[in-house]
Amino acid sequence: MTTMTITDFKTHALGTLKRVSEERESIIVTKRGKPIVEVIPYAESKPVAGKLSDTLVFENDIITPLVGDLWDACK
Repeated sequence: MTTMTITDFKTHALGTLKRVSEERESIIVTKRGKPIVEVIPYAESKPVAGKLSDTLVFENDIITPLVGDLWDACK
């Protein structure tokens, strides 16, 4: 990972962005020696079927747990 000062980044912004895009390597821009931003190459995310399937909980019967007064309170 490369670092550069904000002054250098302002001077060479277009070339720096082209380099990040082509080399697929991120650059950290610093101001007074402290990192302020990381420039990373864009990565298009593609949807993956079933990616969230482990996070879902399926209930077969959603009415039975609410018996009597509880069911009336939900109306």
